[in-house]
Amino acid sequence: MGWIITIILGAVIGWLASMVMGTDAQQGALANIIIGIVGSLLGSWLLGSVLGIGGATQAGTLSVWGVIWGVLGAMILIAILKAFHLMGDRRV
Repeated sequence: MGWIITIILGAVIGWLASMVMGTDAQQGALANIIIGIVGSLLGSWLLGSVLGIGGATQAGTLSVWGVIWGVLGAMILIAILKAFHLMGDRRV
């Protein structure tokens, strides 16, 4: 049952982050799920463990703050992916 909640919460977090970052039209449901899950892990690690922001360790949990921190982490991930995509376009 936990993996179903992870998939649903990842989809919601990925979708919210893609809406904020303006990439919703380019992403499908699977990309939203992956970005939501990986972004939550990134947010928890980067903001919670590395920067020491206390509440960020909740990223991706089933709470309001968990979703907010997860969306922030997913936004960071989308920004990183956009940067790599732009670098690839400049080489051609």
